[in-house]
Amino acid sequence: MSDIGYFFTKWEVGCDVWEDAERLWHHSPLKYVKHMRTPLLILHSERDYRCPIEQAEQLFVALKQLGRETKLVRFPDANHDLSRTGNPALRLERLRHIVDWFDRYLKGASH
Repeated sequence: MSDIGYFFTKWEVGCDVWEDAERLWHHSPLKYVKHMRTPLLILHSERDYRCPIEQAEQLFVALKQLGRETKLVRFPDANHDLSRTGNPALRLERLRHIVDWFDRYLKGASH
C-alpha cells in the first residue's frame, strides 16, 4: 500500500497479488515478525499517505501478540515529511521519543 500507484508492486516485484500472493508475502515484514527480538519503537504520522498508518498498526499488533517489546507513537497532524519539514513542536516530540527509547534500551542495558 502506498500513494505511488497500483502499478508499483508489479513493476517493483514482478507480479501482483492475483498472480503470485506468496511471492509478495516474502517481501512483507509481517512474514518475518516472529524473528524480531530487538525492542522496536514505531513512529508514524497519521497523514502519511506514502506509507499508510495501518501498516504500522499491523506491525505493532503482531509484535504485541508475540510478547515483544514495542511502542507505537502516532502523530495525528503530521505527514511523511515529519522528520524533515514537519511542525517544529512535533519534530521535537519525535526526537524526545527516540532519545527516551535509546536511554531505556541502550543506557539501561549497561547500568
